[in-house]
Amino acid sequence: MRGLKSTIAAIVLLIGLGAYIYFVTWKTPEGDTSGKKLDKVFAALQADKIEDITITTAAGDATVLKKDASGWQVTSPLAVTADQGELSGMTNALSSLEMVRVIDENPTSLNDYGLSNPRIEVDFKADKPHKLLIGEKSPTGSDLFAKRDEDKKVFLIPATQETTFNRTTFDLREKTLLKFDRDKVDGVDVTAAGKSLTLTKDGADWKLTKPVQARADFGSVEGLVGKLQTAQMKSVVTSDPTAADLKKYGLDKPDTTVNINTGSSRATLIFGSKAPDNTVYARDASKPTVVTVDGTLVDDLKKGGDDYRRKDLFEFRPYNVTHIELSHNGQTVVLDRVKGTGDNAPDKWHRVSPNPGDVDKEKMDGLLSKLSNMRAASFVESTAKAGLDKPALVVDAKFDEGKKNEKVTFGQVGTDVFAGRPNEPGAAKADSADLNDVLKSFDEIAK
Repeated sequence: MRGLKSTIAAIVLLIGLGAYIYFVTWKTPEGDTSGKKLDKVFAALQADKIEDITITTAAGDATVLKKDASGWQVTSPLAVTADQGELSGMTNALSSLEMVRVIDENPTSLNDYGLSNPRIEVDFKADKPHKLLIGEKSPTGSDLFAKRDEDKKVFLIPATQETTFNRTTFDLREKTLLKFDRDKVDGVDVTAAGKSLTLTKDGADWKLTKPVQARADFGSVEGLVGKLQTAQMKSVVTSDPTAADLKKYGLDKPDTTVNINTGSSRATLIFGSKAPDNTVYARDASKPTVVTVDGTLVDDLKKGGDDYRRKDLFEFRPYNVTHIELSHNGQTVVLDRVKGTGDNAPDKWHRVSPNPGDVDKEKMDGLLSKLSNMRAASFVESTAKAGLDKPALVVDAKFDEGKKNEKVTFGQVGTDVFAGRPNEPGAAKADSADLNDVLKSFDEIAK
């Protein structure tokens, strides 16, 4: 009985001691540190002076990196370009890293802090070799035990730094799928599911040349180019695939291929079968390495030509139209923009025919705005049943100081409205309510 009481007393004492250590030693800082400037781990270290780094992670993955004239490079366990953003973040973190506080100036055992066999080790060279050892988390979990160079003392650094330094080779390598100069891109060719899509730069604009020849939507094409430029590998499957590997991953006869053309140069990505976690197997055609990429990229590449066609029925905008002719029910109204006279005088619209006279500016601006906002909801391949042979409305406009001209013909079949442009295939399907609004404005302008 007496032994049991002694045991209970010892347990209570230990619990009390542990609580004291936890709440006093860890929960409260040593002394009043409010407003106190923390010491840097590596005093006077400048991030841009670091020239090589070796990272050994908690999982035992070791990566050697060196900086040359072109930037950071991974030199081991493979030779590839490093992710410059990752390395910039890491070198800046090393130069600004601060001690939360010193735990032990002269520890008798590093094992107590997980530093005799540290989980993470960062060896780097700036003005001289340096070393950062990172051990276990503190009892509160908010900090990490750490040690630097040959200094004996153990100190704390924020636990948030674990994600900064615990980086694998894959984390530290460049993960961009395809390298190309976006400013020089003048064409994109896509082959997907047996269908071809070709987009070509025409001056400052884009045009669709396959499967049909038509105006292309600038934003949609630039969006596709941007996705290809920023696409990143999710993992590396193999750096030296065999013919059997390529067949296994669906890359021997790829379902989807995209070419990025920059003048006489071409960069090519090929995509194979589905991989785990909503990814697909892929490969830069100029390199053997097989990687996985986000499957949504392939979904974008499988879009048809209509997805990249320009949806605006008119290119002009209300402010740059100089002349417009509108024909409806056998009546044609011809209108000209007339420059205002005098300082800051607004332009006027003049009806040339059928009844010469000035037109109410607000009504004219409303008509032009309605026309310029009309968009295609979809496209049809043939004009045979689009009613364009008996137009409901024909709009012929000059804009950009008369340098450009465009003509759009509207047909109506039942409640469906179609719009056709010269030298473009098929017709666009438009909103009947939009056409009705335009025709109401036409009646007001024609008076």
